[in-house]
Formats: sequence, structure tokens, C-alpha cells
Amino acid sequence: MIYAGILAGGKGTRMGNVPMPKQFLQLHDKPILIHTIEKFILNNRIDQIIIATPKEWINHTNDILNKYDLNLPKVWVTEGGTDRNGSIMNIINFIEGIFEIHDADIIITHDAVRPFLTHRIIEQNIEEGLVNDAVDTVIAAIDTIITSEDGDFVSSIPVRDFMYQGQTPQTFNIKKLKVLYNSLSDQEKNILTDACKIFVMKGQKVKLVRGETFNIKVTTPYDLNVSNAILTGSLVR
Repeated sequence: MIYAGILAGGKGTRMGNVPMPKQFLQLHDKPILIHTIEKFILNNRIDQIIIATPKEWINHTNDILNKYDLNLPKVWVTEGGTDRNGSIMNIINFIEGIFEIHDADIIITHDAVRPFLTHRIIEQNIEEGLVNDAVDTVIAAIDTIITSEDGDFVSSIPVRDFMYQGQTPQTFNIKKLKVLYNSLSDQEKNILTDACKIFVMKGQKVKLVRGETFNIKVTTPYDLNVSNAILTGSLVR
């Protein structure tokens, strides 16, 4: 089976003084989360969609799914984890509690606050995920990348031709992801900010899929303004 895991477990502290986590904020005519879920519902190859959200926002999530007629049999809501990888594992545990996971089953994980992903990106994640254990969506780095170990002086300037910016979706063979995650030490888990890094740390290959520059993550008030401009057509993509 092909599962989609929507990561809506964050509290959105960088959005500033707002009354709710950023995934529930209004983007033009509906919440950001709803825009994102709709993209996955439109893909008929996806069998089940599981949304991981903060425990105290589960009822609200179900309410907005009902409001926008997305309370479908294949859409589920579960509690998110303390970080993105914890939310992914909570989703996998939820799946295991309802369905039998087979060797070929994959999960497409996606940030709830990236509402502009395309059908092409989802399809390529599916196609590559069926033949690779891990898939990452990226765009080529446009700006020169600077590294600094102390935050004060430049440590190195990598060759930009080899640099990419990570986006989502990220797609994984479910059984392989669970085995590798469970093999991590607590220290390794604490430094992880990205699920694909689990595979990289364990010497496994991660296939790249081309993203889009407009597949932005709505993290700050500026991002929300840009997103509204994209939707209303006042910003050329």
C-alpha cells in the first residue's frame, strides 16, 4: 500500500503571536493544512492519509476536515511526536495498529505547511519510492552556501554545484525506515532534524527528486504573505 503521512505536529513558534499552530492558519480561503491534504486526496494511488497533529489539536483537526468535506474513510488523524521523526514513527505505529504492513509498502511524508507541492512531485516520489528505500525532494542551491562552526567566522564555502536545498515530500520503505530508526542511539535521535539523514547516517542511498522553488514552507509571517500572493495571483511563480 501507499500511505501519506502529513506532519502537522509543530507548534509554529516562528510565526509570532498567533492564536493557533501555523498549519491551522487561514491561507486565502481555508487553513494551510486543508490546502495540503487536498493535494494528496487528488492522487488516486494513495491508499491512506494519516495526519499527525498535537494532541490538544486533534479535535480541531477533525472539525476542519468535516467543515471542508475531507472526513473521508481514508483520512485519519493521530497524535504527533515531540519532533518530526517522532511524528513519522507515531504515524507508522498508527498504521501498524490498523493495517498489516508489507515489504513493499511505502510512506510519503510531507510538511503540513508546504501547500504548493504538485501532482508531478507526488507522482515522482511514488515512482522512485517503489524502487528505492528512501527518496528526498530537493532543489538546486541558488545562493552560495557558507558554513561556520562558531557562528562568527567562515569555516568553509562548499562548491555550489553539489549543494541542494531539501524540501518535502520524503518517501520511505516503511519497514526499512523503522528498522534503521530503531537502530539509532538516543544521542543520534536527538541530533536528527531530517528523516532522510537516518539513511545517510546508516550508509544507505537516498534518491533525489526535483522539487519546485514555489514549494515553500510557511514558517514565518513573511512566508504566509508570499503564499497568499501566490494563491491570489499577485505573485508570479
